[in-house]
Amino acid sequence: MTDSTIISKIWNLAGVLRDDGVSYGDYLEQITYLLFLKMAEELNQPPYSKGLNFPKLKDVEGNEISEGERCDWETLSGKRGAELEAFYSQLLRSLSTEKGMLGQIFTKSQNKIQDPSKLLKVIDLIDKENWNLMGADIKGKIYEGLLEKNAMDSSGSSGAGQYFTPRALIKTIVACVQPKPMKSVADPACGTGGFFLAAYDWISANPSLNREEKEFLKNQTFHGNEIVANTRRMCLMNMYLHNIGEIDGDTPINSADALIADDGLRVDYVLANPPFGKKSSMTSTNEAGEAEKQDMSYNRQDFWESTSNKQLNFLQHIKSMLKVTGEAAVVLPDNVLFEGGAGEEIRKQLMQTADLHTILRLPTGIFYAQGVKANVLFFNNKPASKTAWTDEVWFYDYRTNIHHTPKKLPLTKQHLDEFIELYQSANRAKRKETWSEETPDGRWRKYSHDEIIARDKTSLDIFWLKDQSLTDLDNLPDPDVLANEIIENLESGLDCFRGIMETMNEA
Repeated sequence: MTDSTIISKIWNLAGVLRDDGVSYGDYLEQITYLLFLKMAEELNQPPYSKGLNFPKLKDVEGNEISEGERCDWETLSGKRGAELEAFYSQLLRSLSTEKGMLGQIFTKSQNKIQDPSKLLKVIDLIDKENWNLMGADIKGKIYEGLLEKNAMDSSGSSGAGQYFTPRALIKTIVACVQPKPMKSVADPACGTGGFFLAAYDWISANPSLNREEKEFLKNQTFHGNEIVANTRRMCLMNMYLHNIGEIDGDTPINSADALIADDGLRVDYVLANPPFGKKSSMTSTNEAGEAEKQDMSYNRQDFWESTSNKQLNFLQHIKSMLKVTGEAAVVLPDNVLFEGGAGEEIRKQLMQTADLHTILRLPTGIFYAQGVKANVLFFNNKPASKTAWTDEVWFYDYRTNIHHTPKKLPLTKQHLDEFIELYQSANRAKRKETWSEETPDGRWRKYSHDEIIARDKTSLDIFWLKDQSLTDLDNLPDPDVLANEIIENLESGLDCFRGIMETMNEA
């Protein structure tokens, strides 16, 4: 079967199951479970002969049934009808109690394909291929395509859209940072692993990698955290399909909340898009039996400020994760640039202790979760110093007068090629502004440390371009683009109002 035929069949089957009420997310979950089992079966055969040992079925208390069948592909693919559906459900429950990558893949797993005949079609489709012989690019293309469709299908603030960073943006960030071999890469909120895959592709494209560098890239480069079990399993499978890690090795993705404590990990690069949303909070029951929400601040000695703002906490955590020579590129919402109080102090401390050299202002309409106004902050960690390490901050405004929608006009890497060129990764000293008094429409402009410190609340929310839609009615965007922007602005405004109301109710 050709590569294009495999992809086509997988998409077609997704459509058939969708008609039966199985969402892309549920289909993606089942594909993950079944692919893992099939690839493990292949690795037990020559020439690999890995000797992977899958447990027997377990009872509801998690005890292995002595006469039970093995939870492996060979046993599963031999079942039919109601027996297949029952065994598959038992298999998922049994594997969810295992340790290591096996347990992480099957954590909280459930069978979402209740029709045995449809389940058999998925199994037969997977069974016909030797996935370990298939190129990582093809396996990755299949799985990444499913992830993106799932994000589009679940674009609400609580859906998969919030975990899927546009791949064009990720590739742009990696092209600017240019991670090197034998260096560690971390993402404390790694979602489905997009930053890891792009960094892997960038490093592996180097034709001169030696054996040691290839082994380090595969098994030691990447470190992540993801607290959502379903997203974590997708990340692990996505990485493995792209040739990162071993099926029987330690999992590179931690299920713990990265913000709880400093685990001591220090890395060369942090590439991340931490979750957007409201303040960190926890729900408890009061003496009257009523549910109460309480803001959750992280009391960490390595943090400059104690705050319940989730994004500000991630920014502080990422700074702590970096080696003295470490580099970071982080997608953060607008409030991180202008919020007062803890936000102002954190911005001052960041510019003091690191070189915050670049901010990319992103347009609305590029994320599947609506209402997102975001920026990318690029900074390099530095040793302790009495003077501020940030001398000047370069801004690239790719928001003003830019219009994108996730479906009709999605962001592509070509849209940001100018930014990559102006970024001057090889030598930032060669940067030249495209903005001047004579060229007021230039999108690339720098501000000195003193200019920023003099701004109200040390705000980094800086823009200078005129919004043409306010003056040029003849060149308005298409109605669907305008409608999408209105929705984005309303969603963003509602989030702000919800935050204000929560604060007022708690006062």
